[in-house]
Amino acid sequence: MKKRRTIRYYIGRLHLWLGLASGLVVLIVSITGCLFVFQQEISQVTHPEWYYVETAASTPALPLSRLQQIAQTALGPDKPIGYIVTYRDHRRSWEFMAFKETDDAITIFGSMIYFQSVFVDPYTAEVTGTRNYKYDFFNIVKYIHWSLLLNTPYGQPIVCWGTVIFVIMLITGLVLWWPKKWTKTYKDRSFKIKWKASFRRVNYDLHNVPGFYTLIPALILGLTGLVFWVSWFNTPPAISRSIPPRQQLVRPADTATAMDKAFVLTEHTFPRAPRIAVSPAAGAEAPIVATAYPGSATYYDYDVLQLDRYTGRLLSQQKNSERSLGQRLIEMNYDIHVGAIGGLTGKIIAFFVSLICASLPVTGFLVWWNKRKRPSRQTQVLTKTSHPMV
Repeated sequence: MKKRRTIRYYIGRLHLWLGLASGLVVLIVSITGCLFVFQQEISQVTHPEWYYVETAASTPALPLSRLQQIAQTALGPDKPIGYIVTYRDHRRSWEFMAFKETDDAITIFGSMIYFQSVFVDPYTAEVTGTRNYKYDFFNIVKYIHWSLLLNTPYGQPIVCWGTVIFVIMLITGLVLWWPKKWTKTYKDRSFKIKWKASFRRVNYDLHNVPGFYTLIPALILGLTGLVFWVSWFNTPPAISRSIPPRQQLVRPADTATAMDKAFVLTEHTFPRAPRIAVSPAAGAEAPIVATAYPGSATYYDYDVLQLDRYTGRLLSQQKNSERSLGQRLIEMNYDIHVGAIGGLTGKIIAFFVSLICASLPVTGFLVWWNKRKRPSRQTQVLTKTSHPMV
């Protein structure tokens, strides 16, 4: 009599075929996520000249406009600086970035025209290093993670659909993991790895047990990754529209002096911010945008100022405290995704969870392959009947 198939059986089939379909993408995305977690710490150790000055100065930093001119000379006139990162820590150098991309390419390398940085000692104006992010190891890792090195419109949907499948597999995996009975034998199978068993059993346990223990953080990593896919999540919150009309903005003035005034005003407005990022005005009517971050390594809970590019006068301010809870949660998404929101502990957790997520497609494939090679129970019975000595 044919055995009746249960819901668990069909969930197992779904888990299997979704895993085979998405396994390679999940493996690549998880491994690159694992590598990227400590990119900042590793880069600071391997290239300290990029991030630190030789002698911590006790004097005030030089004017931002002067430092920008020196960085621009190092980059060349065809690569205008679009983003500047400054630090209150006197041991840190300041970073001046130039970035340009196009959508008319299939790969990231084709779409990224340039992405370079110059690091400058803010107290001596000495250029301490340059970094070409286009071919930087960790940037390549990031773009493999982001879009498999394809241009975003082509590669990110593949990554995101793989992530959607991975989230579904975590849920179906929980159903398959759930002990049939809550006896000691069944609980040991679900909660412990039997290291002294056969390779087949150890591999099954390595797929089953760590997958359960990392279920919640793995879901968090998967879901926060999917947030990047949703375009309206990716759109920065609108800054209050209190910019004067065009005729008030266009006036003769020293733009360099305005940059310095804008930066000093931002420093005074946020005296405790350890990091301030400045985006120079891009266009005749565009303002200078300054962003103050309350942490030196995180990106959420920031405040934004818009300042007149001709006078440095404050045009508008968006305080973090004025954002809705939903907006603040969205802004925390990146820091949650990389574990930075929990400091070093959070990054360690993200590292090991990503590593285990990378192992799941491998151990899952081996579980399927071993079952595929194993003869059926009926074949085993017939073999033993025909060959009693087996």
